[in-house]
Amino acid sequence: MKTVNKVALTTIKVIAGLVVVILAFLIGRILIQGLPHISWHFLTSPSQEFIAGGGISYQLFNSFYLLILTLLISFPISLGAGIFLSEYAPKNWFTEIIRMAIEILSSLPSVVVGLFGFLLFVVQFKMGFSIIAGAIALTFFNLPLLTRNVEQALESVSDLQREAGLALGLSKWKTVIKVIIPEALPGIVTGIVLGAGRVFGEAAALIYTAGQSASTIDFTNWNPFNAASPLNWSRPAETLAVHIWKINSEGIMPDAAAVSAGTSAVLIIVVLIFNLSARYLGNKLYRKYTAAGK
Repeated sequence: MKTVNKVALTTIKVIAGLVVVILAFLIGRILIQGLPHISWHFLTSPSQEFIAGGGISYQLFNSFYLLILTLLISFPISLGAGIFLSEYAPKNWFTEIIRMAIEILSSLPSVVVGLFGFLLFVVQFKMGFSIIAGAIALTFFNLPLLTRNVEQALESVSDLQREAGLALGLSKWKTVIKVIIPEALPGIVTGIVLGAGRVFGEAAALIYTAGQSASTIDFTNWNPFNAASPLNWSRPAETLAVHIWKINSEGIMPDAAAVSAGTSAVLIIVVLIFNLSARYLGNKLYRKYTAAGK
């Protein structure tokens, strides 16, 4: 029995080590190839189609803007759904249907979400290729992850906390708002940041909704109703991930390899920052809201 346990443990360690090595190899290769091409000019200048020396300023801004809009739409919905499933939902067929719908939605390929967004928002609702169409499509992509994260964070709070709130005369809703959510906040914030990293690197869903072109942006005009404004959500918006796919599929840019490598490195760096920030914020909030920080 001890031999079997030792073999199983060794096998698990080897598999885990192999995953780490593969991940380190991929990230290292992307960074080694891409970092030499990153410069201030590369990050702040617009992209070029037919001449070398272009940058990714529009794509970088579009990626963050799309991410913010997506979180503004998806987080309130996910928070409400997570609170309902964790605190109020009875164990019946209706709740099971909701959970099944969340699981099915989370298993959909992103290209299917993109095609759905194209047919419904771009064509049927006549939004055209736009930031808002992309944000709504990414909301469908992000909802299952955020909802499950909120639900699990709330369920991880001890029932003693709920009983304490009720014993103090608080209503069920007040107990959730004043006691349970602050206790679950570290897990919720961690999930938001990790979900942001996942959304930031999405490409397939945005090809059919936000579009494959980066319209000219005037960073001195912040009127959201002006076509040239960065905040205009009805304009097409090519993101970093879509930009990588486009320049590699078309191959018309003279320095396509260099731009692709640099853009990939920027994308990887931002996603790594999201993941490290999630760990840091989660630990910091955990120490702040629990006895661990006392």
